[in-house]
Amino acid sequence: MGTDTRAPRREPAPDGLLIVDKPGGWTSHDVVAKVRYLAATRKVGHAGTLDPMATGVLVLGIGRATKLLTFLVGCDKSYAATIRLGASTVTDDAEGEITEATPVDLQPGALEAAVAGLTGEIQQVPSAVSAIKIDGVRSYARVRGGETVALAARPITVSRFEIRDRRSVEADGIPMLDVDVEVDVSSGTYVRALARDLGAALGVGGHLTALRRTRVGAFTIDVAHPLSDLETHGPGELPIQPLDATAQAFTRRTLTADEARAIGYGQRIPSAQPGRREPVAAVGPDGRFVAMLDESGPRAKPHVVFAPAAS
Repeated sequence: MGTDTRAPRREPAPDGLLIVDKPGGWTSHDVVAKVRYLAATRKVGHAGTLDPMATGVLVLGIGRATKLLTFLVGCDKSYAATIRLGASTVTDDAEGEITEATPVDLQPGALEAAVAGLTGEIQQVPSAVSAIKIDGVRSYARVRGGETVALAARPITVSRFEIRDRRSVEADGIPMLDVDVEVDVSSGTYVRALARDLGAALGVGGHLTALRRTRVGAFTIDVAHPLSDLETHGPGELPIQPLDATAQAFTRRTLTADEARAIGYGQRIPSAQPGRREPVAAVGPDGRFVAMLDESGPRAKPHVVFAPAAS
């Protein structure tokens, strides 16, 4: 009888959220694939794509926590970025071909005024190389296929657009300006498009040369783990935030034992704040994460239940 040389089956990682500091050059899907191996489970997803050139906070859900990702995708986000003024590119970032270059010689206060004009509630045309679908085909696929794409503007909120540094640079003999910025933006905002629009407002063109996501909702870069640090961890050793602890990322409501039991059965209970638009994390009296609730009506209903009632 032959010897079974197959590696023993690894126990999958526990349910919860893993906050990764995505390295440059990796796609978000690359990171998910890596963590699927490390966590010994196919049940891994992410809460919002980062471009390959970008680094920073990538929130991953493992096991039952993948059901939370849809609620995290809509969270506000923060970024640190470098915008190069003086050149426009096909992709609005440094990975695309330069389409136009203009020497930069700005009047005092012009940069600050242009930044102010892109702060607050504004309309933004997404980058043409975004993942938005047009008649079932991703916009970036159409652009790379040689098509000219015109996307509709959409409302976004830029709650903070702060200039951190600026320095003169020269590219192909043309004087340009690199501007380091930090932004807080609503979900659906394209920082590449902010770079493009800042350049357009100044009449010199602009594109993104560096991007680092520093926050997704309540999860900041200081709790993110470099992917290289995780490669030596077994599934049970990964620094996963347990499912019950992840409720802190949302508006919370503590239920009574009877309310927790009713929600566990999928029943409705009176809303604590009828008309509330954002989803609510319902926590039982024992600290268990029971469900995500919809309190938009007079009676709250569960979006998804994590702690079914005991039979």
